[in-house]
Amino acid sequence: MAARLDKPWIEVSQIAVVLRGHMGVFQLADADNTVIYMGYAGGNSLQGLRGEVTQACADHPDACYFRHEITTSYLSRFRELMMVYMHDHGRLPAGNPKISLGRMSPG
Repeated sequence: MAARLDKPWIEVSQIAVVLRGHMGVFQLADADNTVIYMGYAGGNSLQGLRGEVTQACADHPDACYFRHEITTSYLSRFRELMMVYMHDHGRLPAGNPKISLGRMSPG
């Protein structure tokens, strides 16, 4: 598995069509395909990825696109994606609160 989440972006209007109640991670992007938020759906998430992405879009009205990855290791994968983003950009996505992360040097 690649360290980065490089799947194609999907328009937020397609959330109900594409997403189900799976556990996993996701990214939101603005109209310029800039990641503005990363999140995850865990075992306690109502409606899984569908519910979490829907709520995140409500919290970030500038979100135009999303992409996701289904995984039962959602928390580890979320932290990995955050570390990769931090490595690439020197900061976390604008919509994410500051959290303590390790370091990663993805290839």
